Amino acid sequence: MKLIEALNWRYATKKMNGQTVPQEKLDYILEATRLSPSSSGLQPYEIFVISNSELLEKIKPFAWNQSQITDCSHLLVFAAWDGYSLEKITKVFDRTLAERGLPADKMDDYKKTLWGMYEPLSTEWHANHAARQAYIALGVAMVAAAEQQVDATPMEGFSNDELDKLLELKEKGLKSAVILPLGYRDEANDWLVNMKKVRTPKEKFVTEIK
Repeated sequence: MKLIEALNWRYATKKMNGQTVPQEKLDYILEATRLSPSSSGLQPYEIFVISNSELLEKIKPFAWNQSQITDCSHLLVFAAWDGYSLEKITKVFDRTLAERGLPADKMDDYKKTLWGMYEPLSTEWHANHAARQAYIALGVAMVAAAEQQVDATPMEGFSNDELDKLLELKEKGLKSAVILPLGYRDEANDWLVNMKKVRTPKEKFVTEIK
């Protein structure tokens, strides 16, 4: 399926049918997500893939009882770093240099400059910046899912604190940012499935400056 066709096909599925997404499609979506860009290549987030039905039932109440939580095949939880540190940045740069076969001190100046910008900023700024990087990956995940004709519904409607507690994210230095159920639309029971896709017209959406 071509990309624009895939994006016209996708929508925020309101009712899923419980059908399992094949492993190869899930792997494709996750690999595309892993390859997402991020600021300075830090990828300051992790993805938790939940298919355990009992765990999904526990999540549903503090996700406004949205049925996609339990009717999906897999729930992706995008969990961002709760803050930056010189140690975290160094680990990422060290891995990058090792995999590229470059000297261990090759990025020292850039690392010093980067941490010099981040260190004075608040913990809240750190967490928000990391979460924004997770949202870039979320976008890639949704596009990859659409390409595979897998339905995906991005959700901010959940209690971050409750989810963080359930998944013990604080102990891992993480905070949930957004969740993404993956599955297949229940065409007989989803009120949105046949609705026309509506977006801002191009002439109002795009301003060209030449």
